[in-house]
Amino acid sequence: MYSDFTYYTPTKVVFGKHADEQLGALVKEQGAKKVLIHYGGGSVERNGVLKRVEDALAEVGVAYIKLGGVVPNPHLSLVYEGIDLCRKEDVDFILAVGGGSVIDSAKAIGYGVANGGDVWDFYDFKRTAQACLPIGAVLTISAAGSEMSGSSVITNEKTGTKRGYSSHLSRCRFAVMNPEFTMTLPEYQTMSGAVDILMHTMERYFNQSDNMELTDTIAEGLMRTVLKYARVLLHDPDNYEARAELMWAGSLSHNGLTSCGVEKQDFATHKLEHELGGMFDVTHGAGLAALWGTWARYVCHAAPERFVRFAVNVMGIEPQADKAAVIENGIRAMEDFYREVNMPTNLKELGVTPTDEQIEEMAERCVAACGGPAGVVVPLYKEDMIKIYMQARG
Repeated sequence: MYSDFTYYTPTKVVFGKHADEQLGALVKEQGAKKVLIHYGGGSVERNGVLKRVEDALAEVGVAYIKLGGVVPNPHLSLVYEGIDLCRKEDVDFILAVGGGSVIDSAKAIGYGVANGGDVWDFYDFKRTAQACLPIGAVLTISAAGSEMSGSSVITNEKTGTKRGYSSHLSRCRFAVMNPEFTMTLPEYQTMSGAVDILMHTMERYFNQSDNMELTDTIAEGLMRTVLKYARVLLHDPDNYEARAELMWAGSLSHNGLTSCGVEKQDFATHKLEHELGGMFDVTHGAGLAALWGTWARYVCHAAPERFVRFAVNVMGIEPQADKAAVIENGIRAMEDFYREVNMPTNLKELGVTPTDEQIEEMAERCVAACGGPAGVVVPLYKEDMIKIYMQARG
């Protein structure tokens, strides 16, 4: 029997080629008096997205200030800077213009302003947030799904510690999604994003519960869609339909839809990658791709029927009596996809060569971050994590 569930998705989504034309009205709906526009590097300046956002706010008479500089694996130091700036300028709304890293950073700033104290306490599991400044998003990367989730991941660059915190308080009030805004992304970022979308779905799909058939079918369809349209974008990066499919898949992969009726979610690969990203500052999706195959082979014996279903229904493997062969063929097919879209399948291909000591440190940090073992297909303890990291070295 599948589990009872609560499905909560309060984010208003405005999607399409002209979605950004509604931005000013969306901000006004929130009653914002002064907005912090939070963004990353120069791409949103070069492609004109930032100017369109500024013009939209000016047109409806909403004051704003700006804070750029968000990097992949967003840094705690910039979060602190944003908190101080918001307090100084009496900001009452944060508008994240970018991808998951920018939205995650905006959420952390929102927590810090609304709660006081050290915002890192929430990510270090020492406190629970009681409030968050309201946040909106103008999405420019299809990947993290942060625009419709309550999740936020921040890196304390001084300690190399990457931690996530989740709360419904930080869910975006609205998300503006114009797929055209993703067309200037480099191929590496587009494909890393596709991997992240797949992983958000797989982390819920691979479990030990009796899932709802409808939830499984949605998840499988979502994964097949990502596989199909990532391949399209590899050869035709300006394909609007493919950009739109990937953008909507990113939101649905992480807004709770594919976990309806799922008793427990795995997310072990994400936890392992967080430590990899914290120590080596790798691109998140690429880090996930480098670890997934090793994780899958390490745990698949504990959920053979689920891995067989994945191989057949998602990767298109022909069924046969030898389930172990079907499972291995399914894992290989996913790794072949990673290679096809120029993503790594091990740490060597990722460009990372951790020492035994670094691997032990990552495993220790992962256990600490999880408060015990990671995952549900097979609960991974420190020794298991060490083995996966070592086997993933390539």
